[in-house]
Amino acid sequence: MGSLVTVTSRDGTPIAYERSGEGSPLVLVHGTTADHLTWEPLLPELQKHFTVCAIDRRDRGESGYGDAAGYDIEREFEDVVAVIDSIDGPTDVFGHSYGAICALEAALRSGQVRRLILYEGTFPVPKETKLYPPEALDKVQSQLEAGDQEGALTTFYRDIVLMSPEEIEMMCSLPIWPARVALAPTIPREMRAFESYVSKFDPARLVNLRTPTLIMLGGDSPASEKAAAEALDTALPDSRIAVMPHQGHLAHRTAPGVFVREVMQFLMQAQRKSVSGASRGGGTD
Repeated sequence: MGSLVTVTSRDGTPIAYERSGEGSPLVLVHGTTADHLTWEPLLPELQKHFTVCAIDRRDRGESGYGDAAGYDIEREFEDVVAVIDSIDGPTDVFGHSYGAICALEAALRSGQVRRLILYEGTFPVPKETKLYPPEALDKVQSQLEAGDQEGALTTFYRDIVLMSPEEIEMMCSLPIWPARVALAPTIPREMRAFESYVSKFDPARLVNLRTPTLIMLGGDSPASEKAAAEALDTALPDSRIAVMPHQGHLAHRTAPGVFVREVMQFLMQAQRKSVSGASRGGGTD
């Protein structure tokens, strides 16, 4: 167990994160229907090298609910910035799925992001790429209105996230499943915000984001994820794609060893590159 830290976001909402481990800071941003507990399989290894700051996004865990005036994805970006800017010194940031969008946008707003890891945020999506059938979100909404939160969550995973039956079965078996079910009502608002975000996304905004970036992708993930990863890699000045064979959207759960190796290889390599660059720069002054 780590220590609970709370910061105040721009709109006054308290945003909590669990701080654990020792070393340079690494902020973790989870996806839809999750909370900071999604990272549990990775923590034993990450804590050996980093001070891990695992966020509870607003309206879950120990974070507050600040959407009385209506949900706005921009507030999520500000939440991550609030955490990053409260930390002393440059910070590595890792976001998964919806959290990857929040992490990317935070990096565009804060000068404190040293390295960035984005795992299947599905952006920017090429125009011809179909994400999911619109009736899938309608079905989720109908199930929620009927009080079937577990059915809504399963539909979300199967028809929108496009998880395999094996991945869904694995999620259902985890102790965190009831908490995921409880968060099912957040799905429609986040997916509508996601659709709006993707439709307006301009890759040209990334041209000056020179933060070293790792784009993580499951080898068995849908074609839309592959297309999005390639488009994002093209848009970013300093990035590369890491494909995890035989994995999908939940590699941090299904193959934590493989996942951590990719993350550590990138962070250590980027750190050596940074030190080498600084050393060359110092020799020419």
